[in-house]
Amino acid sequence: MKGIILAGGTGSRLHPMTKAVSKQLMPVYDKPLIYYPLSTLMSAGVREILIITTPRDQAAFQSQLGDGSRWGLDLSFVVQDEPRGLADAYRLGADFVAGGPSALILGDNIFYGHGAGELFAGAARSLRAGEAGAVVFAYGVADPRRYGVIGLDAAGRPLAIEAEPAAARSRWAVTGLYFYDGRAPDIAAGLRPSARGELEITDLNRAYLERGLLSVERLGRGFAWLDTGTPDSLLDAAAFVRTLEQRQGFKIACPEEIAWRMGWIDDAKLARLAESFGGGDYGRYLRELDREGRLAVESGASGDSEE
Repeated sequence: MKGIILAGGTGSRLHPMTKAVSKQLMPVYDKPLIYYPLSTLMSAGVREILIITTPRDQAAFQSQLGDGSRWGLDLSFVVQDEPRGLADAYRLGADFVAGGPSALILGDNIFYGHGAGELFAGAARSLRAGEAGAVVFAYGVADPRRYGVIGLDAAGRPLAIEAEPAAARSRWAVTGLYFYDGRAPDIAAGLRPSARGELEITDLNRAYLERGLLSVERLGRGFAWLDTGTPDSLLDAAAFVRTLEQRQGFKIACPEEIAWRMGWIDDAKLARLAESFGGGDYGRYLRELDREGRLAVESGASGDSEE
């Protein structure tokens, strides 16, 4: 399965901070924002990832992420010369996904929760196994009028989906993570631009719904979904990550740790990565992971705990 991270756009709601740098390269506490959606895809088992950027920012993303090989990934990049909507990712990425199943995540979305990786990996496995359709994830919000909203029946099946409705039929917002079968590029190619001139992700999801092929997974109280598109939400996300990391002693969205726990890199590679960060907190954390792995081998433990 392949993944797409949409990291384009102007970040105008964050101006003047984003006049010279992409918002996805700005820090969320101790790591760049792009690490969070990247780690979400990694936790779902996705290793081939296309990153969509602006022409201005592509070189900076390549400098930050490289080709992904240090994490056992295969990263590639494509430019979106101007914002054309979320579904435009499948126009730009049609050859990349090549008619197979794929995951699309917005570059400013953060997901956190116990079992989140397994939930997302389950959606990926179902599509890898040849099941038809799309899977979206809904999250309860206080003000659904700001989001794409999905109406559900008593059994949790989707009935309708609307973008920023004046009178929302439910409090379930569609988050910025989507799993699609191989039809997504063809369906996206047939969409008409909205009144604001963009290919809307709501229209792509509605097309699956009208075919009876849309499934919804609801994220309950144990999950956090953060959108970092404004100064307040960016600060809230940093405070959230800082609180959890300092309280519990582990890092959220650490690609090196995820790659190591998934078996994509070995202990020796983890040790080299740790040393590359020098004496800072991030390097110390990776060295502790390496020590944990070596102690587990010596004691015969499995060492397979999840973030």
